[in-house]
Amino acid sequence: MNIEINLLPWREQRRMQRTRRFKQGLLLMLLLGLLAGWGIAQHEQALVRAQQARLAMIERHTESLNRDIQAVRDFRRLRERMLDQIELIGELQASRPLTVQVFDQLTATLVDGVHYTELDRKGTRLELSGVATSNRQVSDQMRALANSSVFGIPLLSDVQSGDEPGAPKRFHMSVDELMVGDADPEAGS
Repeated sequence: MNIEINLLPWREQRRMQRTRRFKQGLLLMLLLGLLAGWGIAQHEQALVRAQQARLAMIERHTESLNRDIQAVRDFRRLRERMLDQIELIGELQASRPLTVQVFDQLTATLVDGVHYTELDRKGTRLELSGVATSNRQVSDQMRALANSSVFGIPLLSDVQSGDEPGAPKRFHMSVDELMVGDADPEAGS
């Protein structure tokens, strides 16, 4: 008895089955690889978007801080201008009594026969123009100003006289104001 067994179709089926499983595994691995690559790419894109969002927030805060810094600079400039104005107002307030004292002394030292036609103040210097009936009255006026505790020594720059013998004398002189601390305390007594 002779039995013949043919193993070739069975082996062929098994080989085809293994080849099919291998191709299915290969396809499955390829799909898993693509899925993993896509997941990693999505994760990386999410990290990039998050970093861009943080960067945009930092830029917004930086712009806000730059605006605040500029506002602080503007406020400092405004503060400096206001301090300068306050200082100027303080100086004007402090010089107000001195101005009153200057005008009081101008009227107190005015000699009979002399009157002022123009008064100009340039800093602490007074430019005085006026009319007197004689040269002697101009000299007396200069002495009266020099003896005042508020004024320095006057400087006569011009005296003009008319053609007629009794014509009034027009004069121009300048005198420095002495600060209250500069005034000689014995000159007023």
